[in-house]
Amino acid sequence: MLRKHSTATVVEEIAETPFYIPGTEASTRPRHTLKHGDCFAVLDSHADIGAESGGPDGIFFHDTRHISHLEMLLNGQPPLLLGSSVRDDNSSLTVDLTNPDIYQGQKLIFPKDMLHVVRTLFLWRGIAYQRLRMHNHDERPLAVHLTLAFASDFADVFEVRGMRRPRRGSATVELRGTSGVMLNYQGLDGRRRRTTLLFEPVPAQLSGSEASYALELQPNESRSLFITVECDSEWEEPAPPPFRNALRSAFREHAAGSRASATIISSNQIFNEVICRSIADLSILTTETPQGAYPYAGIPWYSTTFGRDGIVTALQMLWCDSGIAKGVLRRLAAYQATEFDPEADAEPGKILHEMRGGEMAALREVPFGLYYGSVDATPLFVLLAGLYVEHTGDLETLQELWPNIEAALGWIDGPGDADRDGFVEYDRADQNGLSNQGWKDSQDSVFHADGSLASGPIAICEVQGYVYAAKRLAARCARRLGKPALADALDLQANKLAARFEATFWCDDLGTYALALDGDKQPCRVRTSNAGQVLFSGIAPPEHAEAVTRDLMRPSFFSGWGIRTVAREEARYNPMSYHNGSVWPHDNALIAAGFARYGQKSAIERVFQGLFDAASYMDLRRLPELYCGFQRGRQRGPTLYPVACSPQAWAAATPLMLLQASLGLEFDSDRNEIRLRQPRLPRFLDEVTLRNLRLGQSVIDLRLRRHDTDVSLQVLRNDGQIRVSAVY
Repeated sequence: MLRKHSTATVVEEIAETPFYIPGTEASTRPRHTLKHGDCFAVLDSHADIGAESGGPDGIFFHDTRHISHLEMLLNGQPPLLLGSSVRDDNSSLTVDLTNPDIYQGQKLIFPKDMLHVVRTLFLWRGIAYQRLRMHNHDERPLAVHLTLAFASDFADVFEVRGMRRPRRGSATVELRGTSGVMLNYQGLDGRRRRTTLLFEPVPAQLSGSEASYALELQPNESRSLFITVECDSEWEEPAPPPFRNALRSAFREHAAGSRASATIISSNQIFNEVICRSIADLSILTTETPQGAYPYAGIPWYSTTFGRDGIVTALQMLWCDSGIAKGVLRRLAAYQATEFDPEADAEPGKILHEMRGGEMAALREVPFGLYYGSVDATPLFVLLAGLYVEHTGDLETLQELWPNIEAALGWIDGPGDADRDGFVEYDRADQNGLSNQGWKDSQDSVFHADGSLASGPIAICEVQGYVYAAKRLAARCARRLGKPALADALDLQANKLAARFEATFWCDDLGTYALALDGDKQPCRVRTSNAGQVLFSGIAPPEHAEAVTRDLMRPSFFSGWGIRTVAREEARYNPMSYHNGSVWPHDNALIAAGFARYGQKSAIERVFQGLFDAASYMDLRRLPELYCGFQRGRQRGPTLYPVACSPQAWAAATPLMLLQASLGLEFDSDRNEIRLRQPRLPRFLDEVTLRNLRLGQSVIDLRLRRHDTDVSLQVLRNDGQIRVSAVY
């Protein structure tokens, strides 16, 4: 019997979820995002910030909103929008505006569409640059009164998400000459945060909240104004580079960021647009850290280092840009836990879940300064390290990371399996931490068939698969380093885990794996997409992999736009929920990679088609973090999830992993060989060209053509004598 959930029950559960992202009033202006390094901006379609209440607008730097209001008015009124768009490479936003009809009493003194205003914005090195270019298309001179209202609330990103704080620091405003304003905030953490605004030319009037210009434009005359917003700057520092110089530098950096990656060109123009958007999103989300390039999880809520997200994104990108994996591994190794800290859920050997640099994290109002509440990041770290070495043959990096790999394996067999039952489980060490610590980390995401929530310690099914794959790959790494005894021991442990996992998690009556074991070792007999990620690890025997595939491709799971996180028949299924019935692109990508492992190519094609069709309906051809799980209807697009991050790194990388799964691409650095195992192309792709594929120091270009269910292969370039084989 399915348990019904009353409104009161749902409200109580949400109240117990401290990091819930509320959905409140809808905005009438669509949002655009820009990012460079640790700075990102969320702007509306007019390029304003805070013109409407309730949105996540702002210019953010290190988890603090440095600008909460930046709004332009023409003669006291909002301009009319002509159009706005982000460049294909995400490097800048351009907005075309014009004046509305402006009256004096009953008399029209300023007809609409006479003044063209182009706002161009971009971010570079912690500075938001903006140019306002105005052109008079009237045959008469135009008197324009332009105002720019500005403010900063210096809100922590968790405040912007909806958390309330009983106390805050103090804010002051300083005018600096006739063209500058410094907004200051003295935080309760003892840190002073600053935002500097510079206006060029000098405004007619400047206060602590508004700059205004009185302009007269002659017929056909153009005029430009420039505004820079510099985050956490000192006034005495050198002035930022001029707009044009900084714009050229930003364009060069964006272009350089994708040069190492393979390129994908297909016969389908819409798919080309999807891929270009994915690469552009991954480029802006990837941040240069002291340890290397790291893909931040997503904008606006997760623009920081996340362990699980970074690892999964690196896995998805490994075949086309292995440098991302190296940066992810080195950064997570640098922050691997070395001691017990219950407030941070830290234990020796554990891999970071989340890193935050805002005031609330510094004060431990949220536990995420350096937070380790993730049960899967640690085995995934070992898994990624093993696959990276197999792809690149980079023994130098393996030797550098080996102490961290050993420490991670120590956590898996030690604190990660506190009751020594052979399964890795979690139970938060502090009640301020996350109650669920798998990738589905909502408070209600792990439950029994009757809908009751599972209590900890909880062992999630796919995590056991990650551990299995991690030990298999660590064994291969150990052999590379001349440690055969350790390698044999790891292989033996993996074999025992696989047998124990089958005996405990497989549910014959469901035809799939239980979602989890609860603290009483009772299985959560619920059909979920987690079983698909079990296939990704290779722990399942072929007959059970086939059964899981059949189940996931039935209408109860497959919406037409992808595989839902929870089957429709389950107690907590809700197509509008975050984790209990929605469609997550990255989840589908990992499942498709699992299908590829077991030769389920028809299932891959259906998933690939569904995700491609969904992307074709999305703004900018951008797959968001998730969307609703409603069944696909005729001549309708998918239903969006209102507070999904977009762009999101592992969603952006999804088309890359889907293509790899479809082609069966495998890389073997020992044999200097690229294999295509049972290659297929979906029906929307007749031809795909892959350029700049790297294996070790070698580079190759390939062209693949579809012939119904067969694929032909042509080598266009081979620098380094890579062997190419197709296995059917």
